[in-house]
Amino acid sequence: MILTDKQALRDIARQRRRNFVASLDPLAHRLAFKALPSPFARMIADAETVALYVPLDDEAPVLRLAAALTDMGKTLCLPRVIDRLGGMEFLRWRKEDQLYPGPFGTSHPEPGIGPVAPDAIIAPLLGFDRRMNRLGQGGGYYDRAFARHPEALRIGIAWSIQEYEEVPADVWDLPLQAILTEVEFIEEVTA
Repeated sequence: MILTDKQALRDIARQRRRNFVASLDPLAHRLAFKALPSPFARMIADAETVALYVPLDDEAPVLRLAAALTDMGKTLCLPRVIDRLGGMEFLRWRKEDQLYPGPFGTSHPEPGIGPVAPDAIIAPLLGFDRRMNRLGQGGGYYDRAFARHPEALRIGIAWSIQEYEEVPADVWDLPLQAILTEVEFIEEVTA
């Protein structure tokens, strides 16, 4: 399916993801994203600080990666939405830390010692394609975060059903370097 209207694709993607997650066997859902595939672990081997996110609704349950990342010695952080203009910072986080409500149903750690700079940003996706284009919620938060942290690895995480033949990309959209689904790890192809 090729759609050029991002909002129309977002609507379709949300429903498609919702239906897929509802159809998953509960055991399959609980096991999804529990382990780090070897290529993913190699890709982030040099990353000291890895940004995750608190999933909303039926987004890929990325926090399941936290234990494996912590076992690798990674410092974890979560985003905190600052304003409605796409401002977002990353705050250090441990699994036992209390989370506080943020805008748009988000949750984040207490600001504490202030923001950290991630070496790898794992972002939620509504859709993706094999050219590493991503479709987000449309607020530009991750696009701005990628631009503010240009050296950080850009990794998307999604359910496999969220793959499309082509995702429309604007000139300001930075492509991902890898995508992790419950069935595969897709890396950017470099020529």
